[in-house]
Amino acid sequence: MRPEFVKTMDFARTIKKAVPHQRVVLTVHEMKRLGRGAAELLSIADDLRTNDIELELLTGPLQGIYDPSGHGTALFAFFAGMAESEREYIREKSLEGQASARDRGRHGGRPKVFDDDMAHYARTLRAGGVSVPEIAAKLFIPTGKNKGQNPSVLAEDEPQT
Repeated sequence: MRPEFVKTMDFARTIKKAVPHQRVVLTVHEMKRLGRGAAELLSIADDLRTNDIELELLTGPLQGIYDPSGHGTALFAFFAGMAESEREYIREKSLEGQASARDRGRHGGRPKVFDDDMAHYARTLRAGGVSVPEIAAKLFIPTGKNKGQNPSVLAEDEPQT
């Protein structure tokens, strides 16, 4: 879970326990900042209700102060479901876009620096006891903005046994 949110909820609970008659209001910018899905939002709503902590949303469809123990519980559950539905819709559209790009021959991520022959050559040299920096000095990047340069060496591999 989110550590700063956990600290905030702990602090709100501490205040409510110390001064039970005092009104405690947790304020967030919008509902989607409160939780990442319907299950999480409902869990947070239950936590707020159990501890008699009110929720204030500054923007969105539930803008205003929300009393989790009142009739707003059903409304909060409805909007939590809507948030989950919206998240799923965005996910589906992203996956469709990625599939469409693949169909057009576009693939995400960084371009390959090594082809299979270069990787085989590097492994053969490494198996023969050649150090990683020496191998990097023997290889050249064939394409891209670093074409003609040696690949960088980030870490020495463990010797193969």
